[in-house]
Amino acid sequence: MPVRLIALDIDGTLLDSRWDLPEANRTAIAEATRRGIEVALVTGRRYDFAMPIARKLDAPLTMICNNGALVRTHDGETHLRHLLPRDTAERVLRATLPWREGAGVVFDRLKANQIILEVIDTDDPIRTTYYNRNREYLSQAIPLESCLIEDPIQVMFSGKVKAMREAEAALRAAPFAHEFGLAVTCYETRDFSMIDVVHPSCSKGSSLAEWATLQGYAREEVMAIGDNHNDFEMLSFAGIPIVMGNCVPELKCYGWHQTGTNDENGVAAAIAQFALREPATCA
Repeated sequence: MPVRLIALDIDGTLLDSRWDLPEANRTAIAEATRRGIEVALVTGRRYDFAMPIARKLDAPLTMICNNGALVRTHDGETHLRHLLPRDTAERVLRATLPWREGAGVVFDRLKANQIILEVIDTDDPIRTTYYNRNREYLSQAIPLESCLIEDPIQVMFSGKVKAMREAEAALRAAPFAHEFGLAVTCYETRDFSMIDVVHPSCSKGSSLAEWATLQGYAREEVMAIGDNHNDFEMLSFAGIPIVMGNCVPELKCYGWHQTGTNDENGVAAAIAQFALREPATCA
């Protein structure tokens, strides 16, 4: 069956290792949309953090953001929204006090106060770039729980890999773990990891499946490309799952198609091979 929907992760997939958008990827996406194929950016990024990338593509896009919590068009129309109950968010924060320095709460708000942090350390070498890029969206609350006056999109944590693995283990062992879902992204070479705590039925894969159903696409008509742990559900759903050459080792264990790395225009190569001509059967 021909591809009707292409789902693309952003970081480590669409963007190269310098966080630039390769021209080859831009051209391949433009050709796919010209042929009537829908392209969705499926990312852990917030909508406003993903849109600068979307604008560089100059193509009509669907935005599946916050690891599936929000589905919007590139012009801002919301189609799906899955919020984390604030009572659950509060329990998550109280269960993760040792990792409070890297914690934040994200809300679905127009601009100001989208991201609430308890600790904003502008000298932090890990998070300074993020602070600078999101300055207009940031606010501070002490204690962090006091910001929960409405249901958030997610609670997020970031930090060194070892610390985030400990935080993940604590969350998975929590007696209320059934009340939330976890999306984990790990960059071993940078010693940096992120955890997003979202609605329990929410993931990149579940929201991609929900959107595909609404659009009338069969699984076999969906192609997905990803590189990290939080892409697993999306790749599992897609009829044509493709992993990047630079993906985490775990994703190479499922017999999925593999393309080049993000520094080798792997997205462009995959679109040319699987979407712009008849795809091969996955082993």
